Amino acid sequence: MRSNRLQLNADKTDVIWCSSSRRSSSLPTDCIDIAGASAQPVTTVRDLGVLNIDSDLSATSHVRMVVSRCFAALRQLRQIRRYVSDDCFRSLVVALIHTRLEYCNFVLVGLPASRQRLLQSVLNAAARLTFRLRRYDHITDSLAVLHWLRIPERINYKLAVLTFRALHGQSPGYLDVFHHVADNTSRRRLRSSTSGQLDVPLYRLTSAGRRSFPVAGAVLWNILPQTLRSETSITAFRSKLKTHLFRQSYPDLLI
Repeated sequence: MRSNRLQLNADKTDVIWCSSSRRSSSLPTDCIDIAGASAQPVTTVRDLGVLNIDSDLSATSHVRMVVSRCFAALRQLRQIRRYVSDDCFRSLVVALIHTRLEYCNFVLVGLPASRQRLLQSVLNAAARLTFRLRRYDHITDSLAVLHWLRIPERINYKLAVLTFRALHGQSPGYLDVFHHVADNTSRRRLRSSTSGQLDVPLYRLTSAGRRSFPVAGAVLWNILPQTLRSETSITAFRSKLKTHLFRQSYPDLLI
């Protein structure tokens, strides 16, 4: 008779305890028995085969892994730079570098500036290699010519697009977590009830709660211009959003 009992492969099963960085040292370290398999708690696990999740949700391991892989790809691209055209090389950079920086980057919202600078260093190196600049040459103008958003704006772009899709029924049901201010009966007569803004859920931990999708998405959506929030077409929204974030990336640039 076939058993319907859950079977786990101990060699392929990881267990992680999540807590704030101040309490991570007190997390259990003993093996845990799950459905007859013994699993040892670890400090990082992989999700989707790429994303590393730390026990303190700091994304440190993920950032280091992305930066390491991007610089490895840049070293390979450097060897062929002189043999390909500028347009071809830019396409290679987008395919090999930008895709790594943008994959699941919405989970990096709210990261400290030090970790964002590590990711930004990858973009800077890619721009220098594209224009054959020296290591200490000024890079802002080159990034603007390439029309590359900086890392904070790239993260906000992905988060804003996900929020737009969730509000317009273009995302999976589990992302339908937003509520308009107008839906709150106690605030229907306020000016904010007609502005298309979202209610920001309450949260307890600033380290993780403010980075959750319902909170971070609502906060970002509320600071977008009214012309963006009122868009109904995803194509028009993404185009206007990139222009808006590009101006934030390079505020001193005349457009």
